[in-house]
Amino acid sequence: MRIRTRATFVLCVFGVLGLGAGCGYSEEEMRAKTREIERLRGELNASQTERTRMQGRIDALSTENQAMTDRLRALGQDVESLRAQSGALATDLDAARRREEELRRQQQASEARLATFRQMLERFRAMIQSGQLRVRIVRGRMVVELAENILFDSGQAELKEEGQNALRQVGAVLGQIQGRDFQVAGHTDNVPIRTRRFPSNWELSTARAVTVAKFLQESGVAAARLSAAGYADSQPSGSNDTEDGRRQNRRIEIVLMPNLDELPDLSSLEGQAQ
Repeated sequence: MRIRTRATFVLCVFGVLGLGAGCGYSEEEMRAKTREIERLRGELNASQTERTRMQGRIDALSTENQAMTDRLRALGQDVESLRAQSGALATDLDAARRREEELRRQQQASEARLATFRQMLERFRAMIQSGQLRVRIVRGRMVVELAENILFDSGQAELKEEGQNALRQVGAVLGQIQGRDFQVAGHTDNVPIRTRRFPSNWELSTARAVTVAKFLQESGVAAARLSAAGYADSQPSGSNDTEDGRRQNRRIEIVLMPNLDELPDLSSLEGQAQ
């Protein structure tokens, strides 16, 4: 069985992406994203090489099969096993082709994420340099972090004037980011609070997140793109054993959520989940 090839099947999908540290985006984080792209590039190149190798095997086997078929027909022997072998190689080639397409999709999604991250960093440059916020990459997601003392008084969930001014600037940037949702996450240190309004740090962190989400909505960010969550002291950024660490833990994070096309394809699990 003959497999047709197309000389233009493989397209060059990689460009030169200049990455540099700065604007609050550390060199380590930029190197991590660069390594991700290089890994995908290596896998794509390996896939293309493997596909070319298998195509060569199929061509050689097809030629050999034809010669053997002619001989076996003369002898009245069965040639189905040879056809099955050729079909198996064709199946392997199709699998390699699908893997190549998936790697290309992952590469494009990764480059799109980096472009969005760099765009946000540039727009937040002035606020980063003034110390009003910092931008981090946490578990593959971009996080805009604002300290508690900029937004709230201790133990309170009402925005200070300084916090309102900072959030207006943040909202102006977020409103220009297309096709992205944002989660506002409230975090505290491990010092317990026990008031009538806030019986624990869970209530305080959640109330602060809701306050910020509502203010961002008033600043022009669509409500459908916002969510709020309180984490109390369950996700510390620093050590709660020191005052500086506790200060780092008292914060509001605005998390840039992934698009659906950046999530793993779980369609193969359909019918298995109960």
